[in-house]
Amino acid sequence: MTIRAALSCLALCTLAPLLGSCSGNADEDGLPVVVIGEPESIFEDGLRLSSGAQLVRDATSSGIVALNAEGEIVPGLGESWIVTDDGRSFIFRLRQVSWPDGEPLTAQDARASLLRTISELRGTSLGLDLRKVEDIRAMTARVIEIRLTGPMPEFLQLLAQPELAITRDGESIGPMRMEREGETAVLMPTPPEAIGLPERERSDTQRPIRLRALPGVEANEAFASGEAAALLDGTIFTLPLADTGPLARGTVRLDPAFGLFGIVVTNQEGFLSEVENREALSMAIDRAALVEQFSLGGWQPSARIVPASLPGNADPQPERWPGQSLETRRAEARGRVTAWTRQTGQRARVRLWLPDGPGADRLVNALSADLATIGVELRRAQVPQGADLVMIDRLARYPSARWFLNQFNCALLPGPCAPDADLLVTESLTANGAQEAGNLLVEAEGALIAQEVYIPLGAPVRWSLVRSGLEGFSENSWSRHPLYALAGAEAW
Repeated sequence: MTIRAALSCLALCTLAPLLGSCSGNADEDGLPVVVIGEPESIFEDGLRLSSGAQLVRDATSSGIVALNAEGEIVPGLGESWIVTDDGRSFIFRLRQVSWPDGEPLTAQDARASLLRTISELRGTSLGLDLRKVEDIRAMTARVIEIRLTGPMPEFLQLLAQPELAITRDGESIGPMRMEREGETAVLMPTPPEAIGLPERERSDTQRPIRLRALPGVEANEAFASGEAAALLDGTIFTLPLADTGPLARGTVRLDPAFGLFGIVVTNQEGFLSEVENREALSMAIDRAALVEQFSLGGWQPSARIVPASLPGNADPQPERWPGQSLETRRAEARGRVTAWTRQTGQRARVRLWLPDGPGADRLVNALSADLATIGVELRRAQVPQGADLVMIDRLARYPSARWFLNQFNCALLPGPCAPDADLLVTESLTANGAQEAGNLLVEAEGALIAQEVYIPLGAPVRWSLVRSGLEGFSENSWSRHPLYALAGAEAW
């Protein structure tokens, strides 16, 4: 069974059924939903958003296309589109909808919004992803063309990101509208007639969403007590909260997510100045045991940056250190550490930062034990600034090796990097066809691995708690759970 299939059918635990009083139309004042985070985090604005703020942005501001509850591309403000035969041009027909002031949405509005956002995203990883965009043209009042430097089958997925919502003078058009009540975001389905669409009868299943962000323990308690019908987008750092206490109202739902879960080297001095020593750390880690302590059956460890199971990955690369057992790798790594210690007279020590949470405590303990087997002392840093290593847990935006490689561009990393890999990724932007682009990206991954700037562990973990019988939630590879679906509303 593949990791996709295994994770799709995975449930961490099955709990007692939901009490009857919590089913049906009991949520007359709105469906209560929580995310883990600080209370203010769901109200963030700008282009760097928490997971809770991304949920709000996704609900209240639409892009040209969107992702539904199953993680599939669906129309957004663009009601239809075509892709030219060369795969370089995406042409969209926009819906006949209106801005809040009654003015119609035009292709020029969409063009101006996208150009502005692309400019603001320069210097970020998402800005690097958007380098494929060569030109944007308003062809008619309702038709817009986005021209790329080369074919990109996954471009629609990139275009569906919350940051690329179409806006004008701070206004947006979305399937929901938000009102703030203290620390609660109340999101109500947008009446079609309010944005220039034909009026339609309101479904009996439609309801507002009452979204709050709470610290991990409080969020878990809110779900366990029935105060929340769903807890969305937990990570491995908070996963132990999901199996503590009498959770008798639902089931843990695990997304088969793609992305990065591993450790970035942020210091290239001392022990970490040598590539061989950085590789030694990666060789020492027992990846399978690292996550087994969370009872995550089906999770696949990996020492590669681009996952072999990534959709469209026609040339998956083999795992590293083929034929070498963990004991063999550790013996080699221990020899490197011993040689460095004798040469410098120093003890090998590294400081790791990772987010807070009970899962983080388990990870640190396991990693400390792993590195101790090769003579390296691991200490936990309290802040990422000044740490030697930083753990990242990041969801992929779209299914391409280029997304994974862009995360380690030299312009973004504080420590060692791989300029050769960056050049190869840049060359792939104008490659003649998918085969040439794919070959360049494989070569780029090899160049990045050769510099040992990142210690991959496997796929990121995303979990949610959803009460029995609640519709509108579906596990998917991008961990996107639109609030309008939970509200029983349609995107358009």
